[in-house]
Amino acid sequence: MEFEPTRLPEVILIKPRVFGDARGYFFETWQQQKFEAAGIAVRFVQDNHSHSTLHTLRGLHFQIQQPQGKLVRVSRGEVFDVAVDIRRSSPRFGQWVGAVLSESNHLMMWVPPGFAHGYLALTDEVDFIYKCTDLYAPQHERAIRWDDPQIGVQWPLPSGATPCLSGKDAIASLFCSAETYP
Repeated sequence: MEFEPTRLPEVILIKPRVFGDARGYFFETWQQQKFEAAGIAVRFVQDNHSHSTLHTLRGLHFQIQQPQGKLVRVSRGEVFDVAVDIRRSSPRFGQWVGAVLSESNHLMMWVPPGFAHGYLALTDEVDFIYKCTDLYAPQHERAIRWDDPQIGVQWPLPSGATPCLSGKDAIASLFCSAETYP
């Protein structure tokens, strides 16, 4: 596995070693010793699987208490995956990073606690799988608007396209009024 810090160094792209032949392929998605050697010493407590259709945008989500670190990947389709640093004490507070994760590039992204997370489905169908370091706590769930002008995420939507949002995401807070971490 290769671990590559992004311009937000705590957010890490992970490129697994893929073994393929005429039958298909195999790769490790998690191996504790390799992740610890790369500085990601975490304990996962929950796995999630989300299915989305083209231009579904989920996020930008976080839990204000019981913050979750997430190891995310795509098993079908392609997404534009985004992490936003929402730690007020960070020199990168309010900055974002994004990467295309797909079933063909096999990339994974580590999004540590202290970051909001979201993704845009770029294909007709997407299966998005992620491991979490803490349990889902709906009472602590928060969201920041996907199109917040202060953050300025450059979502790769076709000109004139509108993302498909959940009701909660459609009324999410602007960054300037959102709860954030110390």
